[in-house]
Amino acid sequence: MIAGTAAHAFTRTGADGSAARIDRHLAVEMPVAVEFGGIGYAVLMATPCDLADLVTGFALSERLIDRNADIVDLDEIERDNGIVVRATLDRRVIGRVADRVRHRVSESSCGMCGIENLDQALRPLPAATTTWSGDAGAVFAALDALDAHQPLNRVTGAVHAAAACTTTGEPWLVREDVGRHNAFDKLIGAMLRAGRGWDGGFALLTSRCSYELVEKAVLSGCPMLATISAPTSLAVTRAAAAGLPLHVLARRDAVLVR
Repeated sequence: MIAGTAAHAFTRTGADGSAARIDRHLAVEMPVAVEFGGIGYAVLMATPCDLADLVTGFALSERLIDRNADIVDLDEIERDNGIVVRATLDRRVIGRVADRVRHRVSESSCGMCGIENLDQALRPLPAATTTWSGDAGAVFAALDALDAHQPLNRVTGAVHAAAACTTTGEPWLVREDVGRHNAFDKLIGAMLRAGRGWDGGFALLTSRCSYELVEKAVLSGCPMLATISAPTSLAVTRAAAAGLPLHVLARRDAVLVR
């Protein structure tokens, strides 16, 4: 069985009235509690694989760390009702956690629901530090190749993927999760932990282009963000302000460029 899946029994009912019992693999979704420096920070509803990548990418997206070395240690503790991931942060950045927690009033995987004021919800983004020099052909190539890099979705049909792609559209690293935010955080965290950069390439996400994904792309230094579904107005506004190019509503025959 593929990690992150669980088998469940169903009755398959046909339009002709036929019925048959089948077993199907489902994507696991469970609470993952994240602690930074002993402080409970968030509970993410996630697929329980690549959790070290998830927490590392999440910490970067939350602006709690700047580099992988800022996480001194990571421990995963399995509980009956979920998993706790405890991250020990370097003394240089540990103060950011308490400051950020003061502005969070609930726990959420989306990054917005737990923020108590508008200034914190829409903090200014840094300007994009890299330049995208590719073209739409790379996006089409990545779309054609992505299916082969999604083993979890191939079995369950229920998860998102985030892919780091070369300038020519070859996916070289992919992470999957039931949550689109989690998938991207896993990808960003995996790259950070491996000491790999975007090298002029781009990210391809199997989701809509929401403002949070734009922010994660900018904060990770991604040169361009491509998504298979349409963007929201806020995503376009935030991307334009940061200088992040977008390729959205990507299909195998056309893509919208912004």
